[in-house]
Amino acid sequence: MSRSGPLAGTVVVDLTRALAGPHAGMMLGDLGARVIKVETPGTGDDTRGWGPPFVEPAGGGERQSTYFLSCNRNKESIALDLKSDDGRGVLEALIRKADVLLENFRPGVLDRLGYSTGRLAELNPRLVVLSISGFGHDGPEGGRAGYDQIAQGEAGLMSLTGSGPEDPQRVGVPIGDLLAGMYGAYGVLAALLERERTGRGQVVRTSLLAAIVGVHAFQGTRWTVAGEVPRAQGNHHPSICPYGLFRCADGAVQIAVGSEGLWQRFCAEFGLDAAADGLATNAERVANRQRVIDLVEDAFAGTEAERLLPRLAAAGIPAGKVRTLDEVYEWDQTRSQGLLVDVEHPTLGRVSLPGPPLRFFAPGPDGETETTRTDHRPPPLLDGDADAVRAWVESL
Repeated sequence: MSRSGPLAGTVVVDLTRALAGPHAGMMLGDLGARVIKVETPGTGDDTRGWGPPFVEPAGGGERQSTYFLSCNRNKESIALDLKSDDGRGVLEALIRKADVLLENFRPGVLDRLGYSTGRLAELNPRLVVLSISGFGHDGPEGGRAGYDQIAQGEAGLMSLTGSGPEDPQRVGVPIGDLLAGMYGAYGVLAALLERERTGRGQVVRTSLLAAIVGVHAFQGTRWTVAGEVPRAQGNHHPSICPYGLFRCADGAVQIAVGSEGLWQRFCAEFGLDAAADGLATNAERVANRQRVIDLVEDAFAGTEAERLLPRLAAAGIPAGKVRTLDEVYEWDQTRSQGLLVDVEHPTLGRVSLPGPPLRFFAPGPDGETETTRTDHRPPPLLDGDADAVRAWVESL
């Protein structure tokens, strides 16, 4: 089967389940790698049972979890019992020919199955191994199980999210899992690049804890450098003002006044005094945030969002609405960026999935030619590719 994309010809053996590892595998598949998902016989990936919602095939057969469908496109599935001679034999044959192996067992589990990093290197010295854990593979709490919401709390993200310090909230998607998968895929690509120089693979490790701490950004340095403990403060930026969600006549709009020049233009448009006492600089406005919020919302109070947004755009003020997901996927801009892809599922028929976030272009004398992969595979049925994978293994 032909595949396009920068990783065409790369073989990935995916032993992961749930979300962090499968998301990393899907990213590599989106880039053209052949991703062979090894699942538990009978039940498969945990997320096959995570619902509702489920989608029932019209003609009968295996019901599909929309959770599983979200993170397993561009993969094949084979079910192997890794405690059986057959299962181990097929897995070891795959490992010998693979470029990458993905795993997110709790630390130590893969060793107990007989596949320590030393054993993996014996089977294939060129193998790149991505290993994702909850809180790290070593350290005093390295063996802890990792679940996204627990990690969001332990890694400080929930303390930054919510309406205020007494209202910690999780992010509305499993962001720790997703970030760990993204960092993991990034590490795999770096290790594959280094392999071109050294001829040898290596182990890449990350965790939900590491991934969340890795995106603390300016909130992290507020503590590590300035000694200030950041806390949740709702829909307004802690260091820029005005920047956030503001009520208007029929709902709310978001604005980002990220410079003094923008502040002056905003004030000119809405009849405010940009140089008023306590408002002339960003630092002053941050110190007087509630006063600024009240001024902005008073200025917006008589105008509906659909009239307000063009006015803000004409003044050069970055602004936007808060869309529901149905609105996002129906938005022409979303579709124009390839962020919705149609695939032909073996039992569900034609379904639409959120698409990959990267696009690729080849520059030329007459302009750019897009080379982004477009031949996407649907998420696989459990063990649906067993015959093809076994035949390929036997042909090697």
